[in-house]
Amino acid sequence: MSSTTDTTRPRDPSGPPEEIPPGRSRHGVRALLVRLHFYAGVFVAPFLLVAALTGLAYTFTPQIDQLLYGDQLRVEEVGDRVVPLSEQIAAARAAHPGGTLASVVTPPGPKDTTRVVLSLPELGEKQRTVFVDPYTAQVKGELTTWFGSTPATTWLDDLHRNLHLGDFGRLYSEIAASWLWVIAAGGLVLWIGRSRGRRAASARGVLLPDRKARGVRRTRGFHAATGVWLALGLFFLSATGLTWSQYAGERFGQVLDAAKGRAPELDARLPDAPAPTPEAGGDEDAAHAGHDMSGQAPEVDPADFDTAVETARKAGLGGTVTLTPPADAASGWVVAQSDNVWPVHYDVVAVDTEQAEVTSHVRWADYPVLAKLTKLGVQGHMGVLFGIANQILLALIALGLTLVTVWGYRMWWQRRPTRDDRSTRLGKAPARGTWRQLPLPVLVLGVPAVAALGWALPLLGVTLAAFLAVDMAVGLVRRLRAS
Repeated sequence: MSSTTDTTRPRDPSGPPEEIPPGRSRHGVRALLVRLHFYAGVFVAPFLLVAALTGLAYTFTPQIDQLLYGDQLRVEEVGDRVVPLSEQIAAARAAHPGGTLASVVTPPGPKDTTRVVLSLPELGEKQRTVFVDPYTAQVKGELTTWFGSTPATTWLDDLHRNLHLGDFGRLYSEIAASWLWVIAAGGLVLWIGRSRGRRAASARGVLLPDRKARGVRRTRGFHAATGVWLALGLFFLSATGLTWSQYAGERFGQVLDAAKGRAPELDARLPDAPAPTPEAGGDEDAAHAGHDMSGQAPEVDPADFDTAVETARKAGLGGTVTLTPPADAASGWVVAQSDNVWPVHYDVVAVDTEQAEVTSHVRWADYPVLAKLTKLGVQGHMGVLFGIANQILLALIALGLTLVTVWGYRMWWQRRPTRDDRSTRLGKAPARGTWRQLPLPVLVLGVPAVAALGWALPLLGVTLAAFLAVDMAVGLVRRLRAS
């Protein structure tokens, strides 16, 4: 990673010094990986540690919500008959007449409340959610929510995504996601190569640490073996986290557009509605749910909620559904399904309540493969896929990443020279000048590949360029001092 000619190869402190073989060879690839893994671990690991700890906290949000808001979220006694949605909505509006009725979410389970969501100007992008007992129509309470999330979940979500620092804070999580797979892949290659050379070339040598080892070798064993077990999970979290990141997410969206991998959009316009005009915002997106074509939303009859949900059920939408009133007089009701139990279903329909018929249907089965993978990846990253099993898996990965990071810093500490004439506070960095030992084909193919990677993951490219710049500056200063 530098233009200097220092050829001292990174070595085990307990072994004799090794030299990088002169000329270009495969040893240069390993030496470069060692140096990249070291510097990425030292400088990016704090971001990973914060992401792991905040993600670990977010994993338990369903339990936290039940602990803090159980009185609103749960019913005291399950009844024999569910009250019509219109009566539940009427009860919610009687208790909270202010605002506009935005949507209604049916109970996820028999012990859960119905959620009546109200939009209020003073709340901005947040909303007021009123919780109603579906068996008695009794209002259980209300909370200020953000896209359906409770205040506690919203707070932990912001902590994980941006440390409550807004767009600037999102840089931390994107740097962590951008480098996570690089560190994991590099460490995996280094450990497998080392295990083949020093221990029996077996699965045991890769998957389990050598418990007889001591000092830095023991720490390295736990660090690397745990990383192997976590590798697939870390790759998954990195990839899914990047899909909705600030800069890499934009690149990912461009790839989806080029590959026609976007989820199909629901056309909520009623069949007999006039075609939208440019003055009414008649672009392609205006024909879909959530866009106002006429500027005026019609008055909502609570009884239409019953018709909309009944019609959607007949169309095959089971489980929890979210009902959204028409955005304007030319649009139908939108009913979206959220079924996270295998096999998952995320169908969406537009309903004409006057005719009690479905006018448009977007089926989960019709999603492109990329759209399905993106949706499932996001749901899995958030811990809402397949229930408690998803939560446990995410918690184990977050805890494992925390341990791997701590062990990495411990190795750095253990590798420091301790002799009286060489005492330092931290371990010595791996050798510089490793890029000079790279095989020419690797160098020729690697440079454009890294450039392409830097385009796809802008923060990875920027931070890697910063590493190189600092590394070259340090090398230049040392050469000037030595001359």
